[in-house]
Amino acid sequence: MTFDPAFLKKIEEALLKEKEKVEHELSEFTVSDSSGRQEIVFPEYGEQSAENAAEVASFDSDSSLKNVLNATLRDINSSLKRIKDGTYGICKYCGQEISRERLAIRPTSSSCVECKKKFTNE
Repeated sequence: MTFDPAFLKKIEEALLKEKEKVEHELSEFTVSDSSGRQEIVFPEYGEQSAENAAEVASFDSDSSLKNVLNATLRDINSSLKRIKDGTYGICKYCGQEISRERLAIRPTSSSCVECKKKFTNE
C-alpha cells in the first residue's frame, strides 16, 4: 500500500511549516559561520562572578537546545527527502509500511511502532 498524494502533501506541508519554525528558533540564539554551521553566540552579562556564572549557564542551556533543534531539523530534512524520493513511510529497519496514524502524529518517524518498541526495549 502506498500513501495517496493528498496525504503526502499534507505531511510535506506540516514538515515545511515545522522546519521554518525550527530554523527561526535556531536563529534566535545562533549565527552562521563561514561554512554555514550554526554557532551559539556566547552571552555577555558583565564581569562580575555571578554574571560570569549566568553566562556559562545560559551558554550551556543554549547548547543543549541547539542540539535538540539541530536533531529535529535533521529529521525533518530526512523526511522531506524520503517524500521526494518515494521512500517516505517505509520502516528503515524492517521495510514494512509505517502506519498512516503514526505518521500523522509524528511525521518524522522513520520506523514502525513494532521496530521502535524493539529497539527501545519497551
